[in-house]
Amino acid sequence: MSRTPRIALVTYRPRPGGVTDPDLPAMLDALTAAGAAGQAVAWDDPGADWASFDLAVVRSTWDYTQRVTEFLAWADRCATLTRLVNPAPVLRWNSDKRYLDDLARADVPVVPTRFVPPGAEPGFPDGPFVVKPTWGAGARYAARYEDGGAGAVRRAREQVSRMHAEGLTAMVQPYMRAIETTGERALVHIGGTFHHAIRKGAVLEAGAAFDAAKTAHPGVRGWTPGPAELAVARRALAAVPLSGAPVYARVDLVDGDDGVPRVMELELIEPNLFLGLHPETASALAKSLTGCVA
Repeated sequence: MSRTPRIALVTYRPRPGGVTDPDLPAMLDALTAAGAAGQAVAWDDPGADWASFDLAVVRSTWDYTQRVTEFLAWADRCATLTRLVNPAPVLRWNSDKRYLDDLARADVPVVPTRFVPPGAEPGFPDGPFVVKPTWGAGARYAARYEDGGAGAVRRAREQVSRMHAEGLTAMVQPYMRAIETTGERALVHIGGTFHHAIRKGAVLEAGAAFDAAKTAHPGVRGWTPGPAELAVARRALAAVPLSGAPVYARVDLVDGDDGVPRVMELELIEPNLFLGLHPETASALAKSLTGCVA
């Protein structure tokens, strides 16, 4: 009889009152149904024996953006002990949102972005704009400004200075007003194949401080993407520096003023897959994962 594969679902240890991964129970059940032994393990658990697993799958390491260097060092180390999904080089590439430049160079429609590293002078558009860090999740250190007037520019400069003081590179983007009507859509892919999508509302409210708490996924509901959305998602995944498709991916899209879907983010590290709305995807992902160790 063949040995039951052991698969670690890599998560984090939330602080008291913190958010736990709602996808984990469904994924553990799906792995069992697929004939594997799944276990949730925190990425920074000093007692974790990564070599004892046939596969380590990064699923909800939701504190990594505050500890990027430490997390990437863990990924490199873990990859020497077992197979890591998604692979460590992909995690490193995707951890810094300057990957948007790589996508743009590959002719993928993306939200226009100017990157402002520490020491550089920021510039802001005349119209509404957004400022956020290249390392971040859950809209941490992100803010929306309604215009390029003196007050908005002063507050935006203060935000950039705060990020620069922490060694963060800032991103300046035009505010995509279509998000207020067509929302932000997240397209979930397993092994390069589209499985389901959700739509949510705008995360950033006008006037909210950059360091204020935000709701990461407001108004989530199911969504059926059109051909243009699917085509942009395929183009984005084809531009990932990886031989073959990522085992899991979430492509977040928003419409430009021209109505063309544009990539807002490409999530290859620890995306919420919204399995509560689409539980069938848990089974598809579990089968894909067990296939990685077959």
